[in-house]
Amino acid sequence: MAAPLCTRHLADLGADVVKIERIGEGDFARGYDSAVKGTATWFAWLNRRKRSLTLDVKQPQGREIAERLVAGADVVVQNFAPGAFDRLELGVGQLHERYPALIAVSITGYGEDGPYRDRRAYDLLVQAETGVVSMTGTPEEPARAGVSVADIAGGMYAFSSILAALYRRRDTGEGAAIRVSLFDSLMEWMSPFALMATHGAHPQRAGARHTSIVPYGPFAVAGNKEIMLAVQNEREWVRLCEQVLDRPDLATDPRFTGNEKRLTNRLELEPQIDAALMRFSIEEAEARLEAAQVPYGRMNDVSDVLQHPQVLSRGRLIETGLPGGQSAGLLRMPFNIEGLDEAPAAVPEVGQHTDAVLAELGYGAAEIAAFREAGAV
Repeated sequence: MAAPLCTRHLADLGADVVKIERIGEGDFARGYDSAVKGTATWFAWLNRRKRSLTLDVKQPQGREIAERLVAGADVVVQNFAPGAFDRLELGVGQLHERYPALIAVSITGYGEDGPYRDRRAYDLLVQAETGVVSMTGTPEEPARAGVSVADIAGGMYAFSSILAALYRRRDTGEGAAIRVSLFDSLMEWMSPFALMATHGAHPQRAGARHTSIVPYGPFAVAGNKEIMLAVQNEREWVRLCEQVLDRPDLATDPRFTGNEKRLTNRLELEPQIDAALMRFSIEEAEARLEAAQVPYGRMNDVSDVLQHPQVLSRGRLIETGLPGGQSAGLLRMPFNIEGLDEAPAAVPEVGQHTDAVLAELGYGAAEIAAFREAGAV
């Protein structure tokens, strides 16, 4: 997912992204499921606005096409195993040497050196190795973060690195060889917990609650429902006690003055917050929290989020074409740059743009037919 997310965001911002896929089956993510009107969910999310070119880069003719494509590109992104593209002379260092203005990007699991270099690095495995799993879940049982955070982190660091490199190239004319790993990306996100543990704080799993902030997480209200609180400072804590819970004594209780004390004594404090909030329905609790300006939220089910009032009121869905002639409402790009209009886009069929891309590279109809006959495209 890392390179597809990176390049989808480049496409969102106006880049012409040519996605090279396997002949026939295409990207194996096309087969994950068929939930979005016959299209795989992750593929639909990650590949709109791209053009699909099928190519066998191991064949001499396919290798020639790849070289011609690279020669005219601003950016090349690949996330194969370390060394795989070097053997084809398409590694980031090799490409940057041949094309000094090119921005060549490699996304790997653990990096291109070190003892873990050749390990498979699926999202779960990187979450486990970086400690994310150890910090996710309940005190009794660790869990994988439900979102593919390793892939997303790697994709976003690759994306931001490319933007920085393009900006530098504008001033210097120099391209870049960029090497991003999922491991490094997620280690960056885990830095606060790693620092705490290194210096003796030993953060613990807290389920939907926070490992180091109290009160922060789900609390009970009437009707067997829960509301999320996220108190970040003492002003919010005092307002919660006085204006929402009707428990001003909690704000001055020496066990709970300051976040560190609340964290130490959370097992004494949190049941008292539950007891005070359970006098109210969720609507009443929300009204009191809103009036007191204490941060709160509802626990929404994933099946409801695309119908969230904030999504609908702001027109955040855009109709997107899918393979097979279908379409579905997908979320707009998150950048919201004034003046950058988002036109409807499509998710490509396997190899849908092969002939068009080859023609743009200067190949004639007879050559393209010969490529197909040879199995190069």
